[in-house]
Amino acid sequence: MTWQSEVLIEGEAHGEVLRFDAPISFWGGISPVTSQVILAGHPQQGTAIADKILVIPQMIGSSSSSAVMLELFYTNMAPRALILGSRDAILPVGVVVARQMGWPIIPVVVLPEAPFLSADKIYITRNGQIEKD
Repeated sequence: MTWQSEVLIEGEAHGEVLRFDAPISFWGGISPVTSQVILAGHPQQGTAIADKILVIPQMIGSSSSSAVMLELFYTNMAPRALILGSRDAILPVGVVVARQMGWPIIPVVVLPEAPFLSADKIYITRNGQIEKD
């Protein structure tokens, strides 16, 4: 089965999904050192996001989230890709800055109501097509 997403930042990724079951802000919600969800009471609290394809149906603001994303790149703890439920500029800014720093970057796509669940294995192509293994 395949889905077509809107590409915000082009790239390819393959891996395991981690779906956030509640809104989150990376600032105060994700540890840039361990990549773990540290937001108290969040359903995924204690789960590491490194090397996962994150499905984030809804974000909570804070422009500082882009700085946390950049720190995750710096510490080699970044996710493999971001699938956002709606357009967002904050997290993609962290990815764009990482690209400007010469670091490998990840794809960022938008797919409202993405059907993927944690532990699903998916592949994202450069043109935003998403295939489920």
